[in-house]
Amino acid sequence: MSAPKKAMVIKVDGRVQRTGYRRFVLDTAQEIGISGYVKNERDGSVTIFAQGGDKQLEAFLERVRAPPEPMLVRSFIEKAGRINPRLKFFEIEFGPLAMELQEGFGEMGSEFRDYRQEFRGFVGEFRDYRQEFRGFVGEFRDYRQEFRGFVGEFRDYRQEFRDFAQRTDQNFKVIMEKYGEISDKLTQVLETLQRESMETRKELTRAIDTLSELVRKFMAGAAGPPAQ
Repeated sequence: MSAPKKAMVIKVDGRVQRTGYRRFVLDTAQEIGISGYVKNERDGSVTIFAQGGDKQLEAFLERVRAPPEPMLVRSFIEKAGRINPRLKFFEIEFGPLAMELQEGFGEMGSEFRDYRQEFRGFVGEFRDYRQEFRGFVGEFRDYRQEFRGFVGEFRDYRQEFRDFAQRTDQNFKVIMEKYGEISDKLTQVLETLQRESMETRKELTRAIDTLSELVRKFMAGAAGPPAQ
């Protein structure tokens, strides 16, 4: 950093405490190449001591005079100061702990407001997506209409399936009826064979009995008359 050629003392009033104004001044000074300090005063104002080249100071003062929201400068009083060669950098001069805690909480609230503003931007973007989603909903209705066509075709297949099932039931009933007739015929055949088998056994039994009687009589005749 080159040797300062000019020094300024600025008293700033407005919404400059607990809003991050000191940090804004520090960042601006470091960016431009200004040395000095910034500090809070008990009356709510901010004091800035800045030194540097003429063009540097001009650019610095222009920017810290018009900070972004939520910071607000209502009064900006400049006066010439004495150059302090021992100040090589720009820094924040911190006050009592209680004041710094208040400042910190205030900056957090200010930062939260920024996030809230950013969130509003996201809400707007979300509305855009919601609008785009409505377009998809319309396209989905088209697919749903096309699906209704498939549903109608599916109903045709379902009716065809019912017809096939009905024909199958009828064929099965015919088979069962035929099976019943065949079963009855088989039963009759078995009963007939059983009756014929009983008759056959009876005939064989009578034939064997007759043959046995003939054999007995023959044997008796062969033996001759009984002795006197």
